[in-house]
Amino acid sequence: MLPSQCHDVDQPAWALVQDLKARGMLEDTLVIFSGEFGRTIYCQGRLTPTDYGRDHHPRCYSLWMAGGGIRGGVVHGETDEFSYNIVRDPVHIRDWHATVMSLFGIDHQRFTYPYQGLDQRLTGVEPAEVVRGLLA
Repeated sequence: MLPSQCHDVDQPAWALVQDLKARGMLEDTLVIFSGEFGRTIYCQGRLTPTDYGRDHHPRCYSLWMAGGGIRGGVVHGETDEFSYNIVRDPVHIRDWHATVMSLFGIDHQRFTYPYQGLDQRLTGVEPAEVVRGLLA
């Protein structure tokens, strides 16, 4: 099942990136491909040949980006062998948001909106940093 699902998305995603590149549009277009949560390599409960799914995991997830100022060929971050804990180069979601906004030319520290008498930021009230290692 997983190989066919990968086939369903892998080829069209590759075709999109190649088409943008061929038309000279990739350098100005940011492509982000992500799921809504991470997955572990195991599941809780009984494993069977037809029920071997992976558990949802909110602490670690994968995504890929192309074009739009992203450095190509970079793998940033790593989980342990169980896909449970981050063991190298963690990126908090607010840092990822700051990075994406930076690629759009938005300074996340200045991009605020008033809410209940306070200036709020899309990256939250905790400090957020642009992940420079991802930028071209």
